[in-house]
Amino acid sequence: MSGERAEEGPSYGIGAVARRLGVPAPTLRTWNARYGIGPSRRSAGGHRRYDTGDLLRLEEMNRLVKAGMPPSEAAQLALGARPEAAASSLAAPSRTDGPPAVEGAPAAPGRPSRERPDRQGAAPSAVTLARAALNLDVQAVAQGLEAALDGHGVAWTWERLALPVFDAIMRRQAGTGAGVEIEHMFSERLLSALSHRTGRPAGPAHPRPILLACAQDEQHSLPVYALAATLTTTLALETRVLGPRTPHAALGDAMRRLGPLAVFVWSQLRETGDPAPLGTLPALRPASRVLVGGPGWWPGLPAGVTHVRSLREAVAEVHATLG
Repeated sequence: MSGERAEEGPSYGIGAVARRLGVPAPTLRTWNARYGIGPSRRSAGGHRRYDTGDLLRLEEMNRLVKAGMPPSEAAQLALGARPEAAASSLAAPSRTDGPPAVEGAPAAPGRPSRERPDRQGAAPSAVTLARAALNLDVQAVAQGLEAALDGHGVAWTWERLALPVFDAIMRRQAGTGAGVEIEHMFSERLLSALSHRTGRPAGPAHPRPILLACAQDEQHSLPVYALAATLTTTLALETRVLGPRTPHAALGDAMRRLGPLAVFVWSQLRETGDPAPLGTLPALRPASRVLVGGPGWWPGLPAGVTHVRSLREAVAEVHATLG
């Protein structure tokens, strides 16, 4: 293997790496053969060995694959990361299995990327979209999100693009302390794309709307818009989004005015996850089913309140409510 170095410092055999990651050795060999993510050293006896940087890259690839990213894209992100902080960087990888790439280094921040995510209308890979976000290429991010939403739908775009890109952005912030502007720009573009897909569809599947809101003082609203857009575009349900930091009293008033089929409340942070106010929501006739999502909720939800753990589970619960 070209680029292999003589062994120096800590190194690991494939068996040890397989046990540490919980990934079979044949899978590790496949990742090396297909994606070039493998051992970079040789022992004095000629055996291939993984060094610390190799191990960190593999740990990152394994984490991304478990999160649902295709192995080819996971490898690109892992290989594009610094060995000391795998996937904390959004630097462009050296190769792509997504849409055809335009050769060249990433543009400077604020300038258009040379590789457009919407090339020929195709949805971008997570790597390509992350590159556009790093470059603060607002147009490329917006076009890439629209192409993905139009071509694959909200759930696919949320799970396969938005979450991996956000994860890479947040890890970059944790590793370097920089990148807040990237997070804000990407959030704003995603919110815009999702909000246009909420509301009242033509010919709603049910006369009663779905009411969605963030818990009081909760500012993280993107998951709420992702669910609303999914319900509107896939189940043809009317959705009403109250947005971030919705006071409990205001949510109750909205329920009385709208008589929703279901209510969804999001809590991202533990400080906003007190379930007690949920017990004070009005008991309507016909009843409104109450669902909550997010990691912030404390134990002890009121009777009848269901905690959903994913976008798809939330959609399934609302669908079941339709009868």
